[in-house]
Amino acid sequence: MIVNDRQRVIRVGIEVDGRINWYDGLRIRATGTKFDSSIQAEATITISGLTIDTRNQILTDTSPFNYYRTPRRVYLDVGREGGAVFRIFEGDIVSSEPGQAPDLDVTLRAQTAYAFAQQVISTSYGLTIPLSQIAKDVAASMSLGLRFEATEKKISRYIYLGAKRDQVRALEQAGDVTVLIDGSELVVRDSSKPRKGEMRILNENSGMVGLPSPTSIGCNVTFTIENEAIIGGAISIDSKYYKAASGEYIISQLKFDVDTHGDSFFYTAICRNINQ
Repeated sequence: MIVNDRQRVIRVGIEVDGRINWYDGLRIRATGTKFDSSIQAEATITISGLTIDTRNQILTDTSPFNYYRTPRRVYLDVGREGGAVFRIFEGDIVSSEPGQAPDLDVTLRAQTAYAFAQQVISTSYGLTIPLSQIAKDVAASMSLGLRFEATEKKISRYIYLGAKRDQVRALEQAGDVTVLIDGSELVVRDSSKPRKGEMRILNENSGMVGLPSPTSIGCNVTFTIENEAIIGGAISIDSKYYKAASGEYIISQLKFDVDTHGDSFFYTAICRNINQ
């Protein structure tokens, strides 16, 4: 495995009333999981080394008592010094907790589309409606962009009444497709196909950590975070030391574990065979 010795970059942005305050140059630890389905992505982010005033301001801004009046968002960007910095998580803050002295931690827990869990919407169409039109309306209701990669089909008598966030699952079931929120986009695609884009190549020289682990439906693999990995995207594993695990897969779950001061700076992908 080739280890990148350039210093890692991790920064956190907290959005309050349309303004983003960025925090970097501190100790930041974060873990999270993205799902290739309507299950909401989640993350836990801890920022250490804050001043008392800054910590108190973050706790006030992200207080759950103010949440439903003015939703707060959190952004997590990573990269390497001198290289590209990219976003690995974006979501709504569910809770914030203070840590003990002397570190003066703040721990944030977040989910995608959490702000829409308590907002109710009612939608109905005529006899038939294109799947793409329903997807467009669902995305617009949550201020998301739309990436529609599914085979077009007509949906009969589509009716929905419930939380805005749960429209994602309803759309998934109605169209028999895969639907997920990834960052600021609603992604809709055929379940048997990976997301469009370049296939990620993994081997011992491109950041793969240890040996891949075959499963009954695919393979699990850990690799260093050098560039973006896409949930639902295609991945090709070429293992010199475990040929049985080599093949092409779709990323079903993508876990991340990053730390500015520790050893962690990894993805773990839970994958299924691309033809299943």
